[in-house]
Amino acid sequence: MAGPLSHIRVLDLSRIMAGPWSGQILADLGADVIKVERLGEGDDTRRWGPPYLAAADGSRTQESGYYLSVNRGKRSVEVDIATPEGRDVVVALARTADIVLENFKVGTLARYGLGYDDLKAVNPRLIYCSITGFGTTGPRKSEVAYDFMIQAMGGLMSVTGERDDLPGGGPQKVGVPIVDIMTGMYATVAVLAALARRAETGEGDFVDIAMLDVSVAMLANQAMNYLVSGTAPIRRGNRHPNIQPQDVFAVADGHLVLAVGNDEQFRRFAEVLGCPEWAGDARFATNAARVTHLDILHPLIGERFLTQPLAHWLAALGAAQVPCGPINTVPMVFEEAQIKHREMLRDLPHPLAGTVKQVVSPMRFANAPLAFDRAPPLLGEHTAEILAELGLAGEVAR
Repeated sequence: MAGPLSHIRVLDLSRIMAGPWSGQILADLGADVIKVERLGEGDDTRRWGPPYLAAADGSRTQESGYYLSVNRGKRSVEVDIATPEGRDVVVALARTADIVLENFKVGTLARYGLGYDDLKAVNPRLIYCSITGFGTTGPRKSEVAYDFMIQAMGGLMSVTGERDDLPGGGPQKVGVPIVDIMTGMYATVAVLAALARRAETGEGDFVDIAMLDVSVAMLANQAMNYLVSGTAPIRRGNRHPNIQPQDVFAVADGHLVLAVGNDEQFRRFAEVLGCPEWAGDARFATNAARVTHLDILHPLIGERFLTQPLAHWLAALGAAQVPCGPINTVPMVFEEAQIKHREMLRDLPHPLAGTVKQVVSPMRFANAPLAFDRAPPLLGEHTAEILAELGLAGEVAR
């Protein structure tokens, strides 16, 4: 197999989004990721539709778009871990695995004899990653969590959305399950770090990743702004709290995103808008001054932008190397020349649909190129294959 992790096996006991996202990253990197799913039910997200993938004959399959977005490159085996036979399958897989990903409620897998201590006993080199809403310790450790509620609890929604005093104001969640995604990213970083340490020490490890912790970590500059100033950040719509001008502006025929990042960019920006004097104005000459006097600067910029269409501004600002861009819809994203050149959208072979489109990994390696040749698996698609590899009878999983 291709990819820098082609020597690694991952036992993916997770479902929904955060754990599967991590598993998909590892699969993209070449790992053999075996997804263990509930017998007859599978991952919850298989039913999170519509939309569902269409079969080659146009009929609807049971493969939801949500499920298809986070399970590329894996093999699926159906087992009932509540049975001795099902437990034995998971233990057998753990013996051959390098990494385990799981996101059950705290203590659940231990009741089935599949907790960290249980699997460590059969494979001391195992890296076992537990992904939960609140972590494996603390007063809320046993509670269930979803991305939406964690975006709220972790502070992200307090800084996302338009100002309360403006039309449409109020807290908003991010348009994708960003905490789930970032939790999967942090989990991936953590297990790869543990893998690097194991190469030095020979020891496995237990990794505890909490969605709420991740959400708080993601507050980044907004958290530090508060810790430095003592002033709670507020929702500002599209305006950046520390760097200006950065916002969405109306133009003659639509909207444009502007992201001026330093004083030299602002000087060039002012020239393009026909207002070179702004760069010498004490109210606007430095970023700190522009943030302080934004209520004056912002409407001046808005007036100028309304004088020309989007294409004019994209060309003029682009030529001046001032960061800006259109607000693409999702279909427009896949028509972007740069996205096409980078081949971010691929067609993978699929047993029901013939092919299925996939947004692939953004990682590129010169010496260990990634291969995208395995679609998200059907429920239990590889059960017989995997049991045969383990030397177990086909009926064990059932």
